[in-house]
Amino acid sequence: MLDRIAEFIARYEMFPPGSRVGVAVSGGADSVFLLHALRELAPRMNLDLSVVHVDHGIRGQASHEDAEFVRSLAAKFELPLQILSANVPTLTGNLEEAARDVRRGFFAGLVEEGKVNRIATGHTRNDQAETVLYRMLRGASLAGLSGILPLTKEGVVRPLLEIDRAEIECWLRERAIAWRTDETNRDVSYARNRLRHEILPQLRDQFNPRLDEALSNMATLAQDEESYWRTELDRQRPQPLLSAPQLKTLPPAVARRKIRLAIESIKGDLRQIDFQHVERILNMAQAGKGHDRIQIPGLDVVRSFGWIRLARTGPNIAEQTDYSLPLSVPGSMELPGGSARITLQVLEKAETGQPYATVVNELDWQRLITRNGVLPSLELRNWRPGDRYCRVGQSKEQKIKFLFQKAKVPLWERWNWPIITYNEAIVWIRGFGASAEFAAGPSTRVVLQVSDTDSSSDSAYPQQGL
Repeated sequence: MLDRIAEFIARYEMFPPGSRVGVAVSGGADSVFLLHALRELAPRMNLDLSVVHVDHGIRGQASHEDAEFVRSLAAKFELPLQILSANVPTLTGNLEEAARDVRRGFFAGLVEEGKVNRIATGHTRNDQAETVLYRMLRGASLAGLSGILPLTKEGVVRPLLEIDRAEIECWLRERAIAWRTDETNRDVSYARNRLRHEILPQLRDQFNPRLDEALSNMATLAQDEESYWRTELDRQRPQPLLSAPQLKTLPPAVARRKIRLAIESIKGDLRQIDFQHVERILNMAQAGKGHDRIQIPGLDVVRSFGWIRLARTGPNIAEQTDYSLPLSVPGSMELPGGSARITLQVLEKAETGQPYATVVNELDWQRLITRNGVLPSLELRNWRPGDRYCRVGQSKEQKIKFLFQKAKVPLWERWNWPIITYNEAIVWIRGFGASAEFAAGPSTRVVLQVSDTDSSSDSAYPQQGL
């Protein structure tokens, strides 16, 4: 059995040479066997082992006795021991999820502190079967059916995923090796335990005696599929903006994966993201023109024109705070949030007979200077509903909202859109240029030049034709 484990470890390259491995030992049969197995394999794999344990405090005195059992086991093997004591029952939310979060946080901390670079857990093929069936019953995607991964990006490895629990207990009994029994694992009020003790035995008896192997194989197939597609899609850097027309033309399998990859890159994980969430975004992309908005766990998703923006859940666009900032000439000003910088400088222009373009970023300085020669009082502010001005090249005022629509500026870009005013009159707008009244012309000799450096990552959409 140890050779099978060694082959599985090598297949997934779980341990780089000289790995510092924290073996997660709860005291149960699977984790006790894992410690014995890795202790025997350590010399040939050049592993530096230690023992890690979480005393959740869920079972009172029995939990403390588990910790003492693990402590004596580590002492027997003369291995370093890291124990975290927690009072999980006092935490809010689902008890099982809270316990998992505590474990994950503890393991991540050990890796971050450099005490270990791998955490080995005792998940078996039976755990894999339970996980796949549980997720299948809940309507998981193909990624969800990947089940328990042999190696995670956080450095958690599962060397026993091709070993059955019955084999492990037989191996321990033959060697008279003791282990602890967690009575809560028999409590069928927990969904996972009902699967283990009631549903899976029925399915094995009535449909497939090798069901655990079949479900485990399904997980392997799903993992390989996901690995291939992730490699293909990782060549494209995930963006907070998705092109709706592009998603619409892609095969649904590829479009769904692109959506999931975008969600993961913004949210940080795919927890609580179900099939219907991905499908809703796909339907949003396949719809006709117009705007749409939904919220999924942890994210706000907005479609505007041909773009779909994913952002962490935050203030409503309509509730964003307006800003008004005085501008100095010459000088520069950073927009709130650091998304852009507006710079003003006064320049003398050489005489030219060339006509000016429709969109210009130069104002006639003489028109701005007051009669007594005092510098103009300019202000930088954001766009607000109802704003209107007469842009250079036009004969009458237009609502800026109309200009946004014509230029297909997405909704999320509009709130922070910079505008310069002079005595409250709009003289310049990003992308649309100077107002007709204050725009520089062919005869202008001194201009106020406006430079707009936009560094926002959300400005990935084309702005041609503004």
